Amino acid sequence: MEEEVVEDCCVTQLIDANGNFNVEGLDNFMEKVKLINCGLSYAIVAIMGPQSSGKSTLLNHLFHTNFREMDAYKGRIQTTKGIWIAKCVGIQPFTIAMDLEGTDGRERGQDDTTFEKQSALFALAISDIVLINMWCHDIGREHAANRPLLKTIFQVMMRLFSPRKTTLMFVIRDKTKTPLELLEPVLREDIQKIWVEVPKPQAHKNTPLSDFFNVEITALSSYEEKEENFKEEVAQLRQRFFHSISPGGLAGDRSGVVPASGFSFSAQQIWKVIKENKDLDLPAHKIMVATVRCEEIANEKLSRLTSDEGWLELEDAVQAGPVLGFGEKLSSVLEMYFSEYDMETIYYDEGVRNAKRQQLVSKALQFVHPAYTTMLGHLHYNALESFKTRLEQALHKGEGFAASVCTCTHSCMFEFDHECAEAAIRQANWDASEVRDKLCRDIDAHASSVCSAKLSEIIAIYEKQLTLALNEPVESLLEAGRRDTWASIRKLLKRETEVAVSDFSNTIAGFELKQTTVDSMVQKLRDYARNLVRKKAREVSGKALIHMKDRFSTVFKQDNDSMPRVWTGKEDIRAITKDARSASLRLLSVLAAIRLSENPDKIENILFSSLMDGAVAVPSSQDRSIKASTDPLASSTWEEVSPMDTLITPVQCKSLWRQFKAETEYTVTQAISAQDCSLLGNLIFASAYVNSMPRALWLSGITLFNPPLPLEAHRKSNSWLPPPWAILAMIVLGFNEFMLLLRNPLYLMVLFIFLLLSKALWVQMDIPREFQNSTLAGLLSISSRFLPTVMNLLRRLAEEAQGHPTPEAPRPPYSSASQSFRNQTSQPNPVSKSIPESSVSSDISFSDSGVDYSSPNLIHRRTTNIQEELS
Repeated sequence: MEEEVVEDCCVTQLIDANGNFNVEGLDNFMEKVKLINCGLSYAIVAIMGPQSSGKSTLLNHLFHTNFREMDAYKGRIQTTKGIWIAKCVGIQPFTIAMDLEGTDGRERGQDDTTFEKQSALFALAISDIVLINMWCHDIGREHAANRPLLKTIFQVMMRLFSPRKTTLMFVIRDKTKTPLELLEPVLREDIQKIWVEVPKPQAHKNTPLSDFFNVEITALSSYEEKEENFKEEVAQLRQRFFHSISPGGLAGDRSGVVPASGFSFSAQQIWKVIKENKDLDLPAHKIMVATVRCEEIANEKLSRLTSDEGWLELEDAVQAGPVLGFGEKLSSVLEMYFSEYDMETIYYDEGVRNAKRQQLVSKALQFVHPAYTTMLGHLHYNALESFKTRLEQALHKGEGFAASVCTCTHSCMFEFDHECAEAAIRQANWDASEVRDKLCRDIDAHASSVCSAKLSEIIAIYEKQLTLALNEPVESLLEAGRRDTWASIRKLLKRETEVAVSDFSNTIAGFELKQTTVDSMVQKLRDYARNLVRKKAREVSGKALIHMKDRFSTVFKQDNDSMPRVWTGKEDIRAITKDARSASLRLLSVLAAIRLSENPDKIENILFSSLMDGAVAVPSSQDRSIKASTDPLASSTWEEVSPMDTLITPVQCKSLWRQFKAETEYTVTQAISAQDCSLLGNLIFASAYVNSMPRALWLSGITLFNPPLPLEAHRKSNSWLPPPWAILAMIVLGFNEFMLLLRNPLYLMVLFIFLLLSKALWVQMDIPREFQNSTLAGLLSISSRFLPTVMNLLRRLAEEAQGHPTPEAPRPPYSSASQSFRNQTSQPNPVSKSIPESSVSSDISFSDSGVDYSSPNLIHRRTTNIQEELS
């Protein structure tokens, strides 16, 4: 392949002598001469004629090309081999000159006409104007050199289905003196004869030559003999090629012209069909070229779109978050490439062009759709978060829930629709309804969640309110154990429940709930209040024995003024005990069942008739079978009380009552013992008064200042140590004295001796035991024994110093009466320690009272008699 460039003219061999198409050379030619930008504004002029007839010379002079010409001095040999093309210089519109290999050459021989026919058909298929170079003296000859050429042209024309109308310009070379006006009719007559003689398909039997060709005839002088005339005539002919494609120009029918961008592919495909010896369908070829080229252009635009910087920046930005003006920016990028496609394919078949454009648009939209979906996802997220924030703010301001949800939903959806419209692109009609529906569902779900949470909070508030309003009052009423306890509880429950329900209904009015839902929630609140009372009743009933003992202790140990009882001997312990047990039994009857309904029951009557009217005693073996059948407590249910409302069954009540009596016997016994001690103290006081005044004073001090105390007071007074605050005060106030002792060793020695003596006295007098009962009794006992104990200790020390130790004097024993009394009462009595044995063990008669008492048998007998009466 040869390629030569002179100035702006580019000569390129398109097809070589062997019929090989120079694809690379044609592409380079189109790039250099910028043919691709011409659209339909270009023309192709081909020249055909016998070998060595001056075809290249004519083209070079006519179009200022640089085709290789024959050198006459080297002989008349073949110069042009194959097909060559070049750009016509200075011709408008853009024109390509195509120089074909000459016909009737001896190099190929007489029988090798295949390439001549192929090149002729190729020229007719792609050229707008075909120049037929012929000698003037061949006109009118039967066997002139132009006749085989014309036959070839007409024969190959029949292989074109629906061929376009081509201009045949006959250029008569080396004209003679015969005028052209005389030569032209003869030439046209010869052309018509040849057309008639050429075999044609049945469809074109009667088709005139004018339907296929525009015939033009011109004549030129001899280039060798009259060169100046030749150049002048060529210059005139050149003017006819200006604006050749305009209406009325040399170019014929332009309907089948392939756009310049598809010229290379079209030429390749035409030559391929011709080489395969197939009939050439130019309209179908035009569609095929349009299809291929439009698809190539579309793919090229799509490829450029994928690497476009503006698109890549937009894609990165939308991945990070919503992009303001997303739709407009993306529409601009797409519109730019779609417009370029339209501009480059405007000259191709409209149907093919539009079909490929639709494919381009579809692929481009499919490519950018994920970014659009991402953008909608950001808008969906922002709208939902905006709804959450606005709803929270509206509720914080105290607005109604339903109204707040409606307002926030409307504003968020309006903004979402507006942002979706801005995100949409002009080239697509994408539907955002699915994302919008999902947003609506998410908003509804969040609103429902917030509604449930708010309602739960409100319910929790009113449940807490009911808990505070019912828990402690109900517990207090149950522990009080009055006859109207459950009536008061029902009244309290109704009042507090109605208040809570009313406030609750007003609070949730802003939620605009269905009435059935409101009724259900109100009923749950009422059930919660009732269950709260039930739970508290079960809790209190679980401690029934403790509450009964507390009630018994309160009634038994306190008088009507709630003051502690002092057992002086004048109290009716039997009546007090009965009242305390009645109060405890009434408490048991209150705790036996839940009475939230106003249905009456006989629990209290049954308990009092069975347990307080003598039925509490354990029956004998003879009567056990008879009473078992009539015992109303021998059952696991109460009459007129459902099992759900039963807290303590009859059998459990009977068992609790027995346990209660057993655990409260000690309190009664203590009271009886205290009452007996009071009487005994009075007797001892009287006896001592008779014997001696000092002892009387001493015993009177015991009676006045250390009377019998209840069990709790006795326990508190049992400690002989001073209170902690006094010990701390002594340490702080005695700090100076303590430092003085440390500075003087003599003081320490004296203190050490004093501590030894104190320790000896502590052990000798058994001071902890003396203070075991009470402080006052201990002080009195120590004061009476201090001096004899000191003297005895000094005497023993003196005897040990002389070497004659004496046995330890025995301690004065406690009286048997005192010990017996302690065993009976199970608590120490200070009186028994301070009274001498002789005073207690003797029988004492007191004439004023008229009653004889004997200690200790007196106490035991009295206690036994009172217990028998109470039982």
